[in-house]
Amino acid sequence: MFVTPAYAQAAGAAPSSGGSIAVLVGQFVLLGAIFWFLIIRPQQKKLKEHRAKIDAVKKGDTVVTGGGIIGKVTKVEEHEVEVEIASSVKIKVVKATLTDVQPLGGAKPAND
Repeated sequence: MFVTPAYAQAAGAAPSSGGSIAVLVGQFVLLGAIFWFLIIRPQQKKLKEHRAKIDAVKKGDTVVTGGGIIGKVTKVEEHEVEVEIASSVKIKVVKATLTDVQPLGGAKPAND
């Protein structure tokens, strides 16, 4: 009474799968492009800027290491940096472990 009859597909007609594969491949390409522009590309750009900042470190800059040590650069070598963390206390740090570089005479604290 309330049920409408279901009309089955004609017996001789086969489903077309050629169009559905193209749509599926198109969706994967679109999804890949979205990931590229929203995730991968900005991450690569940020990594490139960070690498340039680390390569440009020079004597007198204030640096932060991956372990959270803050100090002033006293000597720069090819792969290492000598950092003064306290008065007459110097340590050698691998450049790749630096997380931040503040140039000499950079921003001053807000409360000074």
